[in-house]
Amino acid sequence: MHMLEHQLATNRMRELQAEAMAASRARRLYLARRSARRAERAVRRAARASAAVF
Repeated sequence: MHMLEHQLATNRMRELQAEAMAASRARRLYLARRSARRAERAVRRAARASAAVF
């Protein structure tokens, strides 16, 4: 019986670790996309400012 409880606890811990890793990957992807959008906007702003000067 003790072995079964140990197996269940170990499996549950693995599931939680997998969920945490997936959440971490999703957050990193979200942050990367957000910073890419910010960079694109900065490039467009810089291009407009440069065009306004010339």
